[in-house]
Amino acid sequence: MNAISKVAESESNIGDFTATIAAQKDELDKKQKSINVNKLTTGLAIALIVILSLLTLSLYKNNNLRAKANDLLQDKNSELQLAKEKAEKASLAKAQFLSTITHELRTPLYAVTGLTHLLMEENPKAHQKEHLNSLKFSGEYLLSLINNILDLNKLEANKVEIEKRSFNIKKHINDVLIALRKSAEDRKNKLNFEFDEKVPENLMGDPLKLSQILINLVGNSVKFTQNGDIYIRVKKVEQTNNKVMLHFEIQDNGVGISKKKQKSIFETFSQGSLQINRKFGGTGLGLSIVKNLLELMNSKIHLESNLGQGSKFWFNIPFEVSESQIKSNVQNNSSFNIDYTALENKTVLVVEDNKINQMITKKILEKNKMECQVADNGMDAIKLVERNNFDIILMDIHMPGISGIEATQKIRDFNKEIPIIALTAVTIDENLDDFYRAGFNEIIPKPFKTEEFFEKIYHTLDGKKFPVTST
Repeated sequence: MNAISKVAESESNIGDFTATIAAQKDELDKKQKSINVNKLTTGLAIALIVILSLLTLSLYKNNNLRAKANDLLQDKNSELQLAKEKAEKASLAKAQFLSTITHELRTPLYAVTGLTHLLMEENPKAHQKEHLNSLKFSGEYLLSLINNILDLNKLEANKVEIEKRSFNIKKHINDVLIALRKSAEDRKNKLNFEFDEKVPENLMGDPLKLSQILINLVGNSVKFTQNGDIYIRVKKVEQTNNKVMLHFEIQDNGVGISKKKQKSIFETFSQGSLQINRKFGGTGLGLSIVKNLLELMNSKIHLESNLGQGSKFWFNIPFEVSESQIKSNVQNNSSFNIDYTALENKTVLVVEDNKINQMITKKILEKNKMECQVADNGMDAIKLVERNNFDIILMDIHMPGISGIEATQKIRDFNKEIPIIALTAVTIDENLDDFYRAGFNEIIPKPFKTEEFFEKIYHTLDGKKFPVTST
């Protein structure tokens, strides 16, 4: 029994020991798990700290880069603003310079063309008339150069707009060629006009811009061709309803243009080789103006040429077909509708500070039996208008003392009826509204064609011009 009891006791002790070991093992497992959790937590904490540190460093660097980029952007913006202001100042200075220089050129040019006109009306001898024609042509050529410079400046400033009015295209082109025929004959060239009879003659478009394009292109061919033929071709490409696409070609057998030079020939102030420039002259503005005008008309200039074999320029322009026969327009283009007898004995006040221009304008008016009185400046003009009854006033703009615009405004304070025409050498294309608001009825730029001069005077006196709009 004792032995059995001992065995049972031993087994009980063994069971307790096993239970103790199991409990200790569970405790160790729990401690190990706790240690593992702590290690994992520590690792995650360290990783999180590292990530946060990296993010903080990245944000710091990013903020630094952004700050530097902002500083750089501000510097660039400041530079751009400064460059913009400098460009605007340069553009303004250029516009002011062009306005001044063209006025200074137009004033003596008016004397040249005006005196030439007066001399040609004095029944000159044959050899004198030839010299006077040359002088007239030179004056008109100089005026065309001035106008080219102004046109280019307006094109670059996007101040040119395309007009739309009815005109007879066949007659219009023929008038352009008549104007160029003398210079073509001087170089023993023949102008050949080929007009497709399928082209509707009465169209809606901008005849003045078309004239500028053709004068530059045909004039260019005339200048670079000697004893040759120049062809001006107009063809219908297609027509749908009231729209028609026309194809224009100007071809010559002159000196031609090298392949290398063709790449830059339409750039401003671009010309041919030095030898060609010395021989033929020119400013290099004509083709640049053609290119810009055609772009305004949604077209493009094309060139085909070989040195020594002549050149061919071509372009397409869309037009609207005009339903009206525009007979009145054709008549007005062919001759100036003026009743010169209606101008006889009309009293004119010429306000002009230049003595030569005074004399020329006075003689032109008196030759048509108009009575003329002259004022040297704006203040004298105001006093004369207060004391006398004039039928019309021709007012210069740039004068010593008060300007022609100021003088006109002061006259309008006490006389709103008398017609006042601005007879000026300033560029007026962009300032028409300013002139009319000041009280002018009409504007005549100097130098002028005598027929146009009297036409504007006649229609202003006849009441066909709109009334004064000053307030």
